[in-house]
Amino acid sequence: MTQAKRAALLLSSSVLLSFAAAAQAAELRFASQGDLVSMDPYAVEEVFTSGFLGNVYEGLVRRTPDLKLEPALAESWEMLSPTQWRFHLRKGVTFHDGSPFTADDVIYSAERVRSGSSDFKNRLPAGVEIVKVDDHTVDFITKEPNPILNFTWANWYIMSKSWSEANKVAPPQKGGDTENYATLHENGTGPYKLVAREPGVRTVLEAYPQWWGAAAKTGNVDKVTYTPVPNPATRVAGLLAGQLDVVFPIPVQDIPRLEAAPNTQVAAGPEVRTMYLSMNQWKETLPGSGLEGVNPLKDVRVREAIYRAIDINTIRDKIMRGQTTPAALMVAPGVNGYTDEIKRLDYDPEKAKALLAEAGYPDGFTMTYQCSNDMYVNDEATCLAISSMLAKVGIKAKPNVQPRAKYLESITAPNMDFGLAMLGTTPASLDSHIALYSLHMCPRVSPDRPLWDKDDLTKIVAGKSNFAGYCNPEVDRLAGEILKEADQDKRNALIREAWTITTKDVAYVPLHQTWAAWGAGKNVKLERRADNVFDWRHVTIGQ
Repeated sequence: MTQAKRAALLLSSSVLLSFAAAAQAAELRFASQGDLVSMDPYAVEEVFTSGFLGNVYEGLVRRTPDLKLEPALAESWEMLSPTQWRFHLRKGVTFHDGSPFTADDVIYSAERVRSGSSDFKNRLPAGVEIVKVDDHTVDFITKEPNPILNFTWANWYIMSKSWSEANKVAPPQKGGDTENYATLHENGTGPYKLVAREPGVRTVLEAYPQWWGAAAKTGNVDKVTYTPVPNPATRVAGLLAGQLDVVFPIPVQDIPRLEAAPNTQVAAGPEVRTMYLSMNQWKETLPGSGLEGVNPLKDVRVREAIYRAIDINTIRDKIMRGQTTPAALMVAPGVNGYTDEIKRLDYDPEKAKALLAEAGYPDGFTMTYQCSNDMYVNDEATCLAISSMLAKVGIKAKPNVQPRAKYLESITAPNMDFGLAMLGTTPASLDSHIALYSLHMCPRVSPDRPLWDKDDLTKIVAGKSNFAGYCNPEVDRLAGEILKEADQDKRNALIREAWTITTKDVAYVPLHQTWAAWGAGKNVKLERRADNVFDWRHVTIGQ
C-alpha cells in the first residue's frame, strides 16, 4: 500500500471513532504532553492552548470538524462594499457570569487583541475601523479590500468588556512573569466554564448550562478534567489502565500496541501543520558562534547547506515510523495556495559542505539550537537527529531542549538569543496569505533593534512570527496584493510567485507535515480535526 493510500485510509477511518452505546452525561478525562500556557486568549498563539480555550471562549466564526468556516457569535455577515463588512451578532448569548453579549464586547475585544504584546494582532488588519451599528450589529471598515477578513477569526475569541474592566484585566503579556486576571480566570461564552485551574497539575471545567449552542452539541460530556502528562509512556499507561479517556499525541512506536489492546483505539492521520527550522537572520553576531560581528545565516548558501544536510526521509522512517510527509513548502496540503509543483531540495551532504566552503566556512561553525520536548510529536528526538546531521557537514548546532512554556519564551524573548529553532505552523486561515504575512513579511522594526521592543508593540502586525528576521521587499509587495485580490485564480498565481521566491531564498527549512495520532478508550467517540483542535462538544463517552 502506498503512503498516500495509507494516509487517506487513516484519515478517513480516524474522523469518527467507534464507541459503545451513547450514555448519560459523562466526564472526559484527557491528557497531553504539556499544560496550556495561559487562560488569557490573546497571550500566546500556540495550537494546544488556543484549541483548549476554544471550548471556553468563542469567536464570531468557528471551524467545523472538516475545517469549514461557520457562524458562531456572529449568526451572519455580508460585504456591503469591498472595504466594509457587516456582522450580525447572535442575540440571547450570555457570558459565563450571566452578562449579555453585545457589540460593545466585540469592540473591546478588537481593542485588546491589538494591545500590549498580544500574539493575535494579525487577526485584524492594520487601520481597520470597528463601528457599532447597534447592540447586535458591527461593521468592520478596512483601508483596502480584504476578501479573507474573517478567515483567521475562529480563534480570535471575544472577551467580556464589563468583566475585563471590573477585574482590571491588563493588556495581554507575551512570556515573562507578568500576569493579569485573565491568566488564571475566564469569562467566555463557550460550552464549558472553568471550575479549577492548577497550572501544571490539572484544569477542571464543567458544561455551561446556558450555552446558546446546545443544539449543536453532539456529545455527552458535562465535565472535563485535563492533566498535563509530559512522559508519553505514562500517558499511554493511563489510557490502557482506563484512568484516561483520551490522550495525545501518541508516540508512533506505541500505535500498534494501542490498536491491538482490547480497550483502546487510535485515530491517526495527516495534519495541516508544517514543521520547520527558523534560522536567525536578525543578529549581526550569530548566537553561540563566537564569531563577533558575523552571522553565517545571513548567507543564502549557508541556509541551503543546512537544508541539504538534513535527511528528512530518515527522520520519517526511523524517528516518525513513516507518519510524516516530507515538506517543500511552509504550508500543507489542504491550505489554499499549496502546490506540489515546488519540490524539496535534495538531501546532499557533499553539496552542503561545498556550499559552506564557498560561503567562507569550510570548517563549519557553531550556534545555539532551541527545541521543545512537549509541543510536537517526537520533537526532542527530531531535534537531536537534526543536530547530528548538521554536525556531519561541520555545523555544530548545540541543542537546548526545553518544555513548551520555557521554549516559547526563549524563542520570542526580546534578545532573540537563538541561532536555529524548530517550530511548527498551522495557518489559522487555512490560506497561504497568513503564512506569508506572519512568517515571511519583513518585521516592522529595523534589523538592528529587538523584534519585541516595548516602543513598537502596537505597531508590529506583519511579520509577527518572523523570528528568523527574513526580509524580502518583493514578498512584502506580493503579500499585499494577495490580501486584496478577490479573483481566486489571480490570487493563487500571486501566492505561487511568492512561494517561489521564499523557496529560492531558503527563508526557512521546511521539514515535514506531521501525522497526528490520538488514543482513546473503546467506549469513546470523537472527531479528530486535521488542525489538532480538540472540540469537546463532539465527544461521547459510553458506559
